[in-house]
Amino acid sequence: MAFKALAALLGLAALQAANAALTRRVACADGKNTATNAACCALFPIMEDLQNNLFDNECTENAHESLRITFHDSIAISPTKGGGGADGSLVIFDQIEPFFHPNLGTDEIIQLQKPIIARHNISVADFIQFAGAVAVTNCPGAPRLPVFLGRKDATAPAPDGLVPEPFHSVQQIVDRMVEASDGIFDAPSTVWALAAHTIGAQDVLDPTVPRTPFDSTPEVFDTQFFLETQLRGTSFTGRGGQQGEVQSPLIGEIRLQSDHNFARDSATACEWQSFVDNQEKIHDRFIDAFSVLTVLGSNQDDLIDCSEVIPQIAPFNGRATFPAGLSNRDVEQACADTPFPTLKTDPGPKTTVARVPA
Repeated sequence: MAFKALAALLGLAALQAANAALTRRVACADGKNTATNAACCALFPIMEDLQNNLFDNECTENAHESLRITFHDSIAISPTKGGGGADGSLVIFDQIEPFFHPNLGTDEIIQLQKPIIARHNISVADFIQFAGAVAVTNCPGAPRLPVFLGRKDATAPAPDGLVPEPFHSVQQIVDRMVEASDGIFDAPSTVWALAAHTIGAQDVLDPTVPRTPFDSTPEVFDTQFFLETQLRGTSFTGRGGQQGEVQSPLIGEIRLQSDHNFARDSATACEWQSFVDNQEKIHDRFIDAFSVLTVLGSNQDDLIDCSEVIPQIAPFNGRATFPAGLSNRDVEQACADTPFPTLKTDPGPKTTVARVPA
């Protein structure tokens, strides 16, 4: 049922995009760009500001964290507990929400984003989601994410307890996604949203090693994350001894307990495995997931579609490979329906994963 609802929503979005492509374009005041809606022209200088003063056109920590807070802001909505979804409350109430336990570590990127917000005429709610879409343009293989304008800024902070945590069970996280999306998300499509972790890293679970990535290629939006999460982990305590962390077989890599569980749970294991070495799927399904998350709390029909301002992104044409010294025998396969893909193993000594550059 949820898949059908999501498909219907995305079909409408595709139709709107097709109609926009036939609309007469207007010239922007900068003399360089054009848009189908004049309101979208305001985004070009914001994108330039982000690239020059926050991302440096690279897929590093600031880009990763900017994508992360799109989720932390948008998922904070509940029909019973409150919260406005993608309404900017995480940044507007920066002395409250960033200190909720699941949001720890977001304060740094928020403080870096705030001066940029102040330089432009854009709502905080719209800026957070736009910055996330711009951030991933620096990561080869990433999709062009949808961009909308017109969200209303929050007037009150979201309540605590609405953002999933790494120590939550698969069922707890799926239930939260279902509730926040009014039933659009389900267990398999929650996996789609977790594709964001392909360029993710941790700062809080083990603060002694900040910027520890979740896979060996955090600078590329690829499927290596789905492969490496299915390798046998050795401990649920990890280097920092924190709840929510699993020891990865790769030195310098961290695994969230929730990701470990999603890769092995009967409700999600086959969907998880289906992403391994399937670049087209991670690309397309993350667009689907982000399309829902980015408008939570708003009526999409009331928003202006500015997705066209996002530039084309460098493709990733590589293949998923086992890190050196590992192979299919190291996979803890949980999907009984489909054989695990046969992949090559990287040459060389055992892989050591470097921390994400600051």
